Formats: sequence, structure tokens, C-alpha cells
Amino acid sequence: MTSSATPGPGPGSGGGRRGGTSPPANGGARRVPWGGALLTALAAVGWAYLGMAAVAALALHLLGADTAGSLGPMTAALVTMAVGGKVSPSGDVSVFGISGAQATGTIDVLPLGVGLTGALLLAWVFLWSLRRAGAVVGVAELLVRALAVVVLFLAALAGLGWAGHDTVSLRGGGPGRGGSINGGFPGIGDLGDLGSFGSGLLKGLGTLARDHGTVGFRVDTAASMSGGVVWVVLVLAIALLSSRYGPLPRGWAALHRTVRPAASAVRSVLVMAVCAGLLVALYSAFTDDHPGRVVGGALAGAPNGVWLGTALGLFVPWHGAATGPLALLLPHPLDDVLRGADSGRAITMPELARYDGRVWLLTAAAAVMMLAAGVLTAARTPVGGTSGWGFAGRCAVRLAVASGVALSLLVWITGLSLDADLSVFGFDAVGASVTLHGNPAWALLLGAGWGAAAGAVGALLAHATGAAGTWAAPLTALGKDPERPVRPGGDAPARHTGRRDGV
Repeated sequence: MTSSATPGPGPGSGGGRRGGTSPPANGGARRVPWGGALLTALAAVGWAYLGMAAVAALALHLLGADTAGSLGPMTAALVTMAVGGKVSPSGDVSVFGISGAQATGTIDVLPLGVGLTGALLLAWVFLWSLRRAGAVVGVAELLVRALAVVVLFLAALAGLGWAGHDTVSLRGGGPGRGGSINGGFPGIGDLGDLGSFGSGLLKGLGTLARDHGTVGFRVDTAASMSGGVVWVVLVLAIALLSSRYGPLPRGWAALHRTVRPAASAVRSVLVMAVCAGLLVALYSAFTDDHPGRVVGGALAGAPNGVWLGTALGLFVPWHGAATGPLALLLPHPLDDVLRGADSGRAITMPELARYDGRVWLLTAAAAVMMLAAGVLTAARTPVGGTSGWGFAGRCAVRLAVASGVALSLLVWITGLSLDADLSVFGFDAVGASVTLHGNPAWALLLGAGWGAAAGAVGALLAHATGAAGTWAAPLTALGKDPERPVRPGGDAPARHTGRRDGV
């Protein structure tokens, strides 16, 4: 009687859990939940776009962009740029009553504050849906869920391309006053009042456009769709590789121990650095004459500045060029280094230190970040009975790979390119441009070097203090003890010991 009332875990029982919600304890595959995959993909994409739209709209409002044009189309354009899309400005300006003046330009910059918000929300909901599969997820289910997210994401992006076009006004002023566009290009500081470029581009343009003028912008749908594919695939890949509790397909269990501890440590440190940058911006807003602009610029572009400073602090070489008044948009001392460098100039830490010795604080901050990543890697990596030096070697290699890939990716996404021209019947009246790009190859090598050093030092410190492996996730035990079932989240003790004591 007792044996019939308490059956053992069978092929469809899921180890005592409700059948159909998780795989059996022996890792048997389950059917692909098509309906659930579609619903969770819809939730992931919806929350991601909702979060990005909220951050973008708030940032544009604080920058004052809604005083010159409709906030909705500008928000759609900014969100499109945040996920790798392309936006091109253009317009007609009447010069002293004579038509035929054409304003053109290109914008190639990612507002990473908006994009990071969407990436975190998309990854969180996507990984939450995977955890319902149990400790192991089937390859077919993983592909279906990821493909559903990609398709729905691109469909929403196409809608933004349709909505992301509008016209903003150039308001002519009286004598001595230039027109202004209250808008912003996040990531390179507050460009909110474009008429304040140090009596630059748009002040001169406003003088010409005393009567009236408009500058429009439109989303390049084809280029935005291709950029959106790259963005969403990268977000999903990074989420899978850096998640500590998300399940992986059978045969990928080694990634729980070799890749995920270091990748999650790098991810945590980079996000924490952005949070610190936001706190600094909020503090600065209290002492600034325009606190709204400071907060708005930080919401949209804090990761751009923080990660650019991190790359410079780790000695990644950059190359930049600046012509015209757009050079004033760069933060000090970059503006001094690039001012007048029409053909481009190398940017290194020693070169920046010639203009301001305080830039060496970037190196100190970046070194502390890397050491923190090394300690986190050691705390999240199972020791496995190896010696302290052997454990340090493993952590050094794994953090070297993660840091090299992460730093090269940061250098790629923080680059920027801005161009602006005012042409009258084909005659270039005003022109300005700013380009700033890092060297991904050097970033890969330097990131690997810093990661190896930080991983070794952090592992030795963690091993000496007894912190090594204390934060190892329960999934790191997969593949070592096949008879011991493990849940993705684990229980409270398992999150600290890396094992689950009793099922």
C-alpha cells in the first residue's frame, strides 16, 4: 500500500515535480512548448522595448528635445539607434528668404544607456523562461525560444522604423542670437541645446535661418534591421554565457564551470561601473545650472562614458578626428587633444596626461574593476580539490578570455561618428565632424593580459581567505555527479557551497 502511494521518479514525473514542467531527473528531454515559447518571447520583447522607450523618452524630455518636435518619433528614433539602427538627419532651410539650402548629416553612435536597459530586461525574461525547463534544456527548445525572441524583436523594430521620422524646428532669434534645437545625441555628453556649441554650428545656422527652417530625421529601415539582428543575437548569447542559474543543453555542462563564472564576473563589474557613473551624474546635477540636462544625458549615455574611460584606463589606443565646432562636444581633455586634428590623431593615456594628469585616475579605477572581477571569478568557480596555484591558473586563463572578448566588444560599441553639413545649392557653407574609434585587436590583447593578471591575483586572494568557490552556482555540479539532480536556482545553502545538501 505504501509503495503504491509513493511511486519513485519515473520518466514523466520530473523527479516529483509536476509532469510537463521540467525534465526528469535523468535529464530526459521534453516536448517543445510552442505556446509558452511564443508568450515568453512576447513578454521579453515587450518589456525590453517598454523599458527602452521609457528611458529614451525621459532622457529626451530632460534634455528639452520635446520643445522642438514631437517626443514620440524622437523616442522611436533613439530606441532604434540604441539597438544598432541607423538614423539620418536631413532638411530644408530658408536662407534670407531664398530656398534651396540643404542640411545633411550622419549619426553613428549607440545611446548605450537606452540599449543597456533593453538588454537587461530582454535577458532577464528570456532566462526566466528557460529556468522552467529544469537543470537541462533541450537544444530544440532553446532554439525555438531564441528564434521567437529574434523574430518578434525585429517585427517591433520594423514598426519603430516606420514611426521614427519627424521634423524639428530651427528657431531663429533676434540679432546676436542663434537658433537652437533642443535635442540630444546621448553618449558623448549633453548635446541638448544644439545652439550652445560654443557659438558653433547651429548658432551660425540659426543666423542664416532667421526666417524659418526645419531639420528632419528618418530611420534607415534596412540598415536598422541588420543592426537589430546583430544586437539581439549578441544579447541572447551574452545572457546564456554569463547567466549563473540558467540551464544549458546536455553536453554543454562544462560551460557552467569554465565560462560562466568569469563571464558573469565581467558582466557584474561592468554593470556596477555604470551604476557608479549614474550616481556621480546625479551628484553633479545638484551643483549644475541645468540639472535636467545632466540627468538626461546620463540616462541615455552613462555607459558610453564609463566604458570609454575603462578602455582608455586599460591603455587601449584610440584614434580620433574632429573638425569644426563639433570638437567642443568631446569631454576634456579629449577636446584639447583632437582640436584641429582634421586628419586624425592617436589617443593614448600618456598623450591625455600631457593635458590633464588626473586621467591616470582612470587607470587606477580600471585596475580596481579588474581585480574585483578576478575575486568574483574565484568566488564563483568551484575549487575542485586543486592547489592554490592550480586554481589561480585556471581562473587566470578563464578571466583572460572573458576580459579580452568583453573589452574588444566595448571598444566596438563605444565608437562614434558624427557629421553635419549645411549646403546651399551644392556649396558647403558649414561643416563639422567628430570620429572616435578604438583598436579592437589591441583591446583583445590588453583585455586578455589584464584579465590573466587580475584572475591570478584575485584567485590567490580568494583562496587565502577561504572565499574561493563559496559563491559557485549549483549548476556547476552538473556533469560531475549524474545521480544528483540539481535545480537551476538551487536552494539557499547551495548558492554558497556550490552543492545541494539533500533533495
